[in-house]
Amino acid sequence: MANENDDFELVRGSGNVFADFDAPDASLRQFRAILAAEIIKTLDSEGLTVRDAEARTGIAAADFSRIRQVKLDRFTIDRLMRILDRLNRDVRVKISVAPRAGGAKRRLVSPLAA
Repeated sequence: MANENDDFELVRGSGNVFADFDAPDASLRQFRAILAAEIIKTLDSEGLTVRDAEARTGIAAADFSRIRQVKLDRFTIDRLMRILDRLNRDVRVKISVAPRAGGAKRRLVSPLAA
């Protein structure tokens, strides 16, 4: 437990833990995590085991196990949305595009450029 003599700084997060820790593709990881959380919430609220979910959706029980264990590297956004659809859930996505913080610009270089 912290006491008065401990030196620490409280830092407010951005709302995206992956970005806060400078993970590559932070926005995609965050989106996948949100979709996976919705899948888990659906399974829990309906009392579905991974085998029950497989029977209902045709998606392998092993995939539901991976989602429950938050092993999401094998899942695309599209695939997670399809799983939610098969669980009879509507998914609505709002997209906004804005310049990156700090004005960092990415320069695309063609492999054909000399």
